[in-house]
Amino acid sequence: MGRAAGGPAPDGRGAGPAPLTPAPLTPAPLTPAPLTRVPLGRSTAWTTRLAFGAAGIGNLYSTVTDEDADKTLATAWNRGIRSFDTAPHYGLGLSERRLGTFLRDRPRDTYTVSTKVGRLLVPDPGATGDDLAHGFAVPAAYRRVWDFGADGIRRGLEESLERLGLDRVDIVYLHDPDDHADQALREAYPALERLRAEGVVRAVGVGMNQTAIPTRFVTETDIDVVLLAGRYTLLDRSGLAELLPAARRRGVSVVAGGVFNSGLLADPRPGATYDYAAAPPRTLARALRLREICARHGVPLRAAAARFPLGHPAVAGVLLGLRSAAEAEDAADMLALEIPEALWAELRRAHDTPGANNP
Repeated sequence: MGRAAGGPAPDGRGAGPAPLTPAPLTPAPLTPAPLTRVPLGRSTAWTTRLAFGAAGIGNLYSTVTDEDADKTLATAWNRGIRSFDTAPHYGLGLSERRLGTFLRDRPRDTYTVSTKVGRLLVPDPGATGDDLAHGFAVPAAYRRVWDFGADGIRRGLEESLERLGLDRVDIVYLHDPDDHADQALREAYPALERLRAEGVVRAVGVGMNQTAIPTRFVTETDIDVVLLAGRYTLLDRSGLAELLPAARRRGVSVVAGGVFNSGLLADPRPGATYDYAAAPPRTLARALRLREICARHGVPLRAAAARFPLGHPAVAGVLLGLRSAAEAEDAADMLALEIPEALWAELRRAHDTPGANNP
């Protein structure tokens, strides 16, 4: 099942042997237009440099109306975003349904869609209340059931296609198999491999907010892409230890999500969240210091945070969660902003300060 080492770079440039340990902070291209398409691994799938994370339009934390969800997607589309990521988990299928409705009349070959498998939605007619315990402001009409068996993977994808109203998706990720790693490797991955061979999907991967299990997938399977949330950011470079070098060697692409570490790098202030909990004082202080450095160069911290992952050669794109038209406009603006090398150099020095990586 293993992929041979070496091979072309994920961006298709056909680079020579990849360095085992890249520089801890390298500048991204000056103006990576959101519309730029980057291949994912050796697959025929691609991502735009900026991809749309659709958890927000699944009513993450608070309600988004159908009209506002459509405006958000339309704004992203008008700004050149053509890659959209969703999951059954997001709003108990609401995100998939809204995304499918928006895309239905658009030419199928002009965009890519990724969804996820591993959680089945089972109707729960006796349930009352909402789903906010799982983070979504929707009625608790379904319950989530973990299933990384081969049959569960196929069933999950079929149900996602029905909610999306599409005949295929481009990328399928195994979604958070933290407590199911062995089954995901033994049963779920081979099922995805067969779906890829059959042409049902174009690329397969794993999406997680840790690095150990994705590294196993990169080294032990033939996945095309890793969706890595929060582990390669201005505050957390843990992806550099093993995962990103392994991905580079094996020709596996990485899509970087969670680049704001759940909010702190978008707006560092007391009470801001870091990895979905209140930011520890030392981590908040580090974020405030990063904001000061960026301000001296006339660059918003959120722009540097969004652009930072693109400096690594294994990273094909950045996935930003968007829930309003204003956020979609801002995301496109931030990605296109010219960032001076002097800022990257100063951020690199700040990162290399002893103790800088301790929360």
